[in-house]
Amino acid sequence: MSEEGIPAAVVVPAPAVGAVRRGLRYLVTGLPLGVLAFVVAIAGFAAGISTVVVWVGLPILAGTFVLSRRLADVERRATEAATGRPLPPHHYRPRRGRGVIGMLGRLADPQCWRDLLHAVVGFPVRLACFVIGVAWVVTGLGATLYVLWEWSLPRGERTGLVDVITGVASRALDVAFTTLVGLVLLATTPWVVRGLVAVRAGLARGLLTNRTAALRARTEQLAAGRRAAVAAEAATLRRLERDIHDGPQQRLVRLTMDLEAADRRLDDDPERARPLIAEALTQTREALAELRALSRGIAPPVLADRGLAAALAAAAARSTVPVSVEVDLPSGERPAAAVENTAYFVVTEALTNVAKHSGATHATVDVRPHRADLVVRVTDDGVGGAHPAKGHGLSGLSERLSAVEGRLEVASPEGGPTEITAWIPLAGLEDA
Repeated sequence: MSEEGIPAAVVVPAPAVGAVRRGLRYLVTGLPLGVLAFVVAIAGFAAGISTVVVWVGLPILAGTFVLSRRLADVERRATEAATGRPLPPHHYRPRRGRGVIGMLGRLADPQCWRDLLHAVVGFPVRLACFVIGVAWVVTGLGATLYVLWEWSLPRGERTGLVDVITGVASRALDVAFTTLVGLVLLATTPWVVRGLVAVRAGLARGLLTNRTAALRARTEQLAAGRRAAVAAEAATLRRLERDIHDGPQQRLVRLTMDLEAADRRLDDDPERARPLIAEALTQTREALAELRALSRGIAPPVLADRGLAAALAAAAARSTVPVSVEVDLPSGERPAAAVENTAYFVVTEALTNVAKHSGATHATVDVRPHRADLVVRVTDDGVGGAHPAKGHGLSGLSERLSAVEGRLEVASPEGGPTEITAWIPLAGLEDA
């Protein structure tokens, strides 16, 4: 016997109690979720298929797939919470286009059909798991506490379960036998719950995950990111070469010519050489200023020395449009160098576009971590109409973010305002 008077055979260790509690919650909440998913799948699919010939069914089917996907996400999270282990990866094809093309894309996605199939097949599985799990626990508790409520049962010719089975009419024996059955049921509850959870989790693992498709998509994403990185680097080198050729190189040529002319006149006419030397000094200062500006566009020293917040404040101070900057990063920690460089590039390019095209009177920059990403948001009160299509200024931002597996979101209705949001994966934090 334990210290509380409970037989040692039915004392469940603390970790097992937590696992049983999570498992029972998983089984109980699975029934309403299964009913909802089943109704959505059957009703939506039937309505969509029956009306697809008049095109009404296409949006119905697309909406059914969207709801099934949301419910599948809920099932994945619930399964991971109940089992304490992450599920294998899954993959949905990226949405391409809107309207009819977007809806047809959903119908062609294999994972959407697997979600729909899980909603249908999962309903009887969830129902069976719910009934068995709840009945096992309730029966075990009721039988264990049989001595407290058996008096309320109507008495007929049979005195209890033992009398029905063996023909021995003994109230005490009936109470003892029923209590023993209840204790056995409670003692085996952890294994029963674990088995039921494994059945339902196995169904989720079989239909709601697809490791092969996820790995294939990941490979394609990495290949696209590598191509984007190469393209972005080539574009940056071309722009740098052009800027050096059009700026500092021309000034250095002019400087060489001025110094050569001054050298020829120093001996015979020093006074005429003096303006040439002054002009050469001016060209030197302007060439240095342009070289510093070019270096700031690549990787400014302040970014490496003082961090992202100081670098963005300096960039905002140079902007011709007033800019408010707010950087919320963990104290004493800095994002990885690649994350900082990408965030700085996004902000400086966005502010350049604001100054050139938006007609804005004010802009804001907000940088803060969100889960596994660093979110960089640049907003202005300009005329709007910005678009990340190829050939526009924002296409370079998309390529740069693709190189680090980030993404760009642009909200810029005609008339403004414009909000550019970059999601940069946090590869890790380095100590400042």
